[in-house]
Amino acid sequence: MTIDIKKRNAVHITGSGEQTIVFAHGFGCDQTVWNHVVPAFEKQYRIVTFDYVGSGQSDKTAYSAERYASLPGYAQDVIEVCEALELKDIIYVGHSVSGMIGVLASIQRPDLMEKLIMIGPSPHYLNETDYHGGFEREDIDELLDMMEMNYKEFTKYLAPIAMKNEDRPHLSEEFESMLCTNDPGIARRFAEATFMSDVREELPKVPTRTLILQPTEDSIVPMEVGHYIKEHISDSELVIMKAKGHNPHISHPTETIDEITRFIEEDRSV
Repeated sequence: MTIDIKKRNAVHITGSGEQTIVFAHGFGCDQTVWNHVVPAFEKQYRIVTFDYVGSGQSDKTAYSAERYASLPGYAQDVIEVCEALELKDIIYVGHSVSGMIGVLASIQRPDLMEKLIMIGPSPHYLNETDYHGGFEREDIDELLDMMEMNYKEFTKYLAPIAMKNEDRPHLSEEFESMLCTNDPGIARRFAEATFMSDVREELPKVPTRTLILQPTEDSIVPMEVGHYIKEHISDSELVIMKAKGHNPHISHPTETIDEITRFIEEDRSV
């Protein structure tokens, strides 16, 4: 039986242009998080947004707990979406865990990506003896337990921490509403796949020109992580954003757009 990837991943295509930008959402989100960013690129680029299986408007019947227990399963979604649309040499923009999902996809299929852009990425969320990931193991265990016992309380807890920007409480409220649309069981497994991942050894293998956008005051990803990624991906650039919080594409779309535009057009101006 042939699987309709475009339907499975709720693929949405807009814009026009010879090159394609693929936007990939982070944990707990869906493709609507890019609504304030995508319009800025539609005149010059073909735009692809999608939902990972289990998220947003994707076909939940296609969800496999085994496949999506770790990040390579999500990287396969990216690859299959690109294959279904016959894409190559894309510009890939991934938020949070989708940064590392993009890393894995770029290594597996170096022909897919011309440029890799990661917003608030982390290859490993746990603190180690020689590495500051931001969380202790017991912190993550408590988070996962909270998700299992009372998912709504978890969303109330996470939304303001991730969003920051206390002067604009509506941002946290909207993010909380988005988190609440998830299936709690699938969301917990996605969280475990995210927070227990360790992609550090893969970073030196990235074949793609890479931009790391590190927001200021990110409660999920410490500043040290952005510098760590920069040190371990040879052809990479780190930008410390003025934007606060873990979701600058939502809270500060103009700065996000400006940095993406500068990076993807830098070679064209030479």
